[in-house]
Amino acid sequence: MTASTATSTAPPKVRRRPISLTERLLGAHTWLVFFFFYAPIVVLIIFSFNSGRYVNSLEGFSLRWYARLFGNEAIAMALRNSLIVATVSTIVSTIIGTLVALGMERFRFRGKMALDSTLYLPIIIPDIAMAVMLLLFFVQAFNLLGKIGIQGTLGLTTIILAHVAFNISFVAVLVRARLAGFDTSLEEAAQDLYADEWNTFRFVTLPLIMPGIVGGALLAFTLSLDDFVITFFTSGPGSTTLPLRIYSMVKTGVTPEINALSTLMLLASMVLVLSSLAIQRK
Repeated sequence: MTASTATSTAPPKVRRRPISLTERLLGAHTWLVFFFFYAPIVVLIIFSFNSGRYVNSLEGFSLRWYARLFGNEAIAMALRNSLIVATVSTIVSTIIGTLVALGMERFRFRGKMALDSTLYLPIIIPDIAMAVMLLLFFVQAFNLLGKIGIQGTLGLTTIILAHVAFNISFVAVLVRARLAGFDTSLEEAAQDLYADEWNTFRFVTLPLIMPGIVGGALLAFTLSLDDFVITFFTSGPGSTTLPLRIYSMVKTGVTPEINALSTLMLLASMVLVLSSLAIQRK
């Protein structure tokens, strides 16, 4: 009786549907796309450890190019400029982007739809178009300032302002996504317990949206650190960043030193992006 009962309650076996030819072709296409995108990156990383100078032949394993990289003063200066630009632009864009997201999500005002559309422009327009617009803006601004005796030139300041201009949108989008699922009853409960607006924001709202803020900041830092097109148009003498330095080195010939520098930048970008995704999932 027990055996028959166990047999009757056992789950029925599910027959797996055979994989069709279309599904096999789609799977093969997916793997080919991944191979097309990531095979050059793997080759770049492998040849960064090449003991020889030429990148068309792998002669052996060595860390000489990484050691030479850290002893290059020009690269050290470019790294310093990149960190300054990325850090300052991230801090400014995170503060402004968070305030913009709070205003767009919590308040109704005239011109909100126009501001919402403008907010997405840096995300959807090509980088080259934004770079040209920013360059023209700085040229016109310098001409106006020159009429009142203030001289301005392209440099780290213009690069930082340009990076802030496009990083604000990415930060605002991530923070607004966090605010979209926000439970406002928690704020109401804090106010019922005699908390004013500042304490409610400080102890309730801010901690709950902090993953979105930190994720947006890490994404902004990554975009600023890797940007080339906008930086190229808005930079001046003495403001060379790492992407610009790599471009100048490539024009004289690709060496394992460039592969090593590109590998380090790739590793830093991957760490920042993965950290941003991990923080947003919490």
